[in-house]
Amino acid sequence: MNQPAINRVPHIILLYWVIKIASTTLGETGADMFSMTFELGYGTTISLFMIIFIGLLGIKLALRRYEPASYWLTFTASAIVGTAISDYIDRTLELGYLTGSAVLLCLLLVILLVWYLKEKSLSVESITTASAECFYWLAFLVANTLGTALGDYLADSLELGFMVSAGLITGLLILTALLHFYTRVSTITLFWIAFVLTRPFGATFGDLLTKSQEAGGLGLGTIGTSLFFAVAMGIALYQEIKIEKTRKFNQLF
Repeated sequence: MNQPAINRVPHIILLYWVIKIASTTLGETGADMFSMTFELGYGTTISLFMIIFIGLLGIKLALRRYEPASYWLTFTASAIVGTAISDYIDRTLELGYLTGSAVLLCLLLVILLVWYLKEKSLSVESITTASAECFYWLAFLVANTLGTALGDYLADSLELGFMVSAGLITGLLILTALLHFYTRVSTITLFWIAFVLTRPFGATFGDLLTKSQEAGGLGLGTIGTSLFFAVAMGIALYQEIKIEKTRKFNQLF
């Protein structure tokens, strides 16, 4: 008798979004910490964390199943890389936040289209093959980069500031949640909207905490803020590991 396919990704529950927001905020503050505070620059930060991301992704693909620690370490690396790539596109290449966001949005849509044509599905809760998981992580990497560019566009280009931008994105996330619970709008469409929106929330909230008061932030610095969100993510991840162990135990009986 054939064994059922093993799922490689987590179920999308509230705890998923809690960990994701902590991870994406850490991605913003962590990338700024390495590129600015430690003065590595965007290019070196991208190279360093792209190597880390590819290495962690290789381990994740080799596992062929969902393991919370491996998954979220890979995700956090993609968030840091995405932040650094966005800053490189917008500032070093001087394309600007709006142009960078438009290019990244088109790239994300192309990836999703190719993913659908190849796999006949865009499910983010049931990934059972290596090819589907590769599309999954490629889309996540681009979406993380896009989210950073959108956050910077709102806060800087539109001059809304970090607090107003974070509040605006929070309102859009609440609206997306209401559409999920009270309408028949595609859950996959709403997932990708929420996924992209949580990234600029992390970017603007992270900047609000770390940037100087003169720049509109609270001046808490990148090192302490990154440590705080790393600990917060670790606590939430511990709960996810417990839930996953219970789920696997229940499947045995």
